Amino acid sequence: MFKVFFLIFEADVAWEKIAQAKRGYAFILATYLLPFVALVTVAEGWGLMNWGRWQPELHKIRIFTDQQTIVHFEILQAVLFLAVVFLSALLLHVASAQFHGRRTYLQSFTVIAYAFSPLFLLHLLNLFPTVHPATSWGIGIVLTIWVLYQGIPRLLERDPVHAFGNYLSAICVVLLLSGLMRIFTAMYLLGYINFQHSAITRALGHWLGQ
Repeated sequence: MFKVFFLIFEADVAWEKIAQAKRGYAFILATYLLPFVALVTVAEGWGLMNWGRWQPELHKIRIFTDQQTIVHFEILQAVLFLAVVFLSALLLHVASAQFHGRRTYLQSFTVIAYAFSPLFLLHLLNLFPTVHPATSWGIGIVLTIWVLYQGIPRLLERDPVHAFGNYLSAICVVLLLSGLMRIFTAMYLLGYINFQHSAITRALGHWLGQ
């Protein structure tokens, strides 16, 4: 997980090592993506239960219960994180097919999985109750776009013209999907969405309680 700092500050070296390693799905998921998602999600959940979250409509900091944190937030956010990564990789793979050369879904997945790590890292800012969710997303997505700029030429496309086209496609994909996810989770954190009466979350809570 410390690779995220190399991707931010020594991106060219980090991406070259990733490109040379040619890791598969299992390795990336087991040693990088899943631990990162788990760390960030558990940390945010701990913050909600212990420090709370400022909610504008209540004009106060709200402390979340165990059920609200685990069922309504942690599980949902972890699933959304993974869905965004896999779907972003798929859309980037489809977009890159418009350019010359043969590329695999694994290449797109590798680029997206590592490039999203600054965005995941910045989610730790949400531990602080008064930090608006848009702040962590805004800083994180800027860093993700920077990391993508370095990664795409090394993993997807060496030709500068085609690499820039892939880069623009990747920016659109990550902005759209991560932005939609952030809006959805932020509305819950800020108190604009209530899952308390959702049949799905009630069933999930009952299953976890057994």
